Amino acid sequence: MSGRVWLVGAGPGDPELLTLRAARLLSEADVVLHDALIPAATLALVPAGARCVCVGKRAGQPSWRQEDIHRAMAEAADEGLRVVRLKVGDPFVLGRGGEEALAMAAQGIPCEVVPGITSATAAAAWAGIPVTHRGLASAVLVVSGHAPEAYEAALGSLAPGSATVVILMGLRTAARTSALLLAHGWSPDTPAALILGAWTDAGVAWRGTLAELAAVEPPMGPDAPPGALVIGAVVALTLAGAAGATMG
Repeated sequence: MSGRVWLVGAGPGDPELLTLRAARLLSEADVVLHDALIPAATLALVPAGARCVCVGKRAGQPSWRQEDIHRAMAEAADEGLRVVRLKVGDPFVLGRGGEEALAMAAQGIPCEVVPGITSATAAAAWAGIPVTHRGLASAVLVVSGHAPEAYEAALGSLAPGSATVVILMGLRTAARTSALLLAHGWSPDTPAALILGAWTDAGVAWRGTLAELAAVEPPMGPDAPPGALVIGAVVALTLAGAAGATMG
C-alpha cells in the first residue's frame, strides 16, 4: 500500500504562523523529514511515535544531498506511511519544493503542497517594513543570494529604485550585492535593512543605506540565525508594532 507525501511550509519561525492544515498534518504524520532551521516548538507537534529526521542544508556544514532526500521521502511513502516534508517558509519559494514534487510524481507517489508564509515578506513585516507601499514601491523582486549566478542577472536587469529587492540566503554576499546595485545606478542613499532571525527570540534588525550595507558584518557560523536583505524606499518607513532588537 502506497503512502502519501505532503510538502508543508513551516513559515518563518514562529509556530503560531503555521497554517491550521500544516499543524494538523504534523500531528498525524508517521515520518517528518525537516529542514535544519525548523524550531523545536514546531517539531513538538509531531507525535511521539513518529520518525523525525533532520535533512536540512546549512552553508559550510555537512548536508543531505537532494537526491538522498528524494529517496528518503519515496522509501517512507512506499512503506505506506504518511510523510511530511517540512520546509522553512513556503515550499515553492526558493525551497526546492518543485524538485521534490517532481521526484514524487516521477515515482507515482501522491504528493500535496501545503503553502507556508514565506520569509520573503514575513521577515520584512517582522521589522515593520511593507515590501510594497503606494507611492513608494508597487513591485517586489525576490532572489536567492546564495551564489552570484543566482541573483546577478535579475538584479542587473532591474531599473534603479523600480522595485523593492528582497534577498534570502544572502548574508555572505551582501557586500557584493551592494556593489552590484551601485554599479547599475542605484543611489548610495537607497534605504537598506538586514534582518536576522525574524519571528524568533533571536531576532535583530539593522537599517542603513545601500552604501553602508557593504560594511555590515552579520554573525556567521552554524548557529547564526537566517537572514534577509531588504533594499528600497519602503525600508525608510517606520510602522507601529515592529518587533525585535536593533543590530549595531
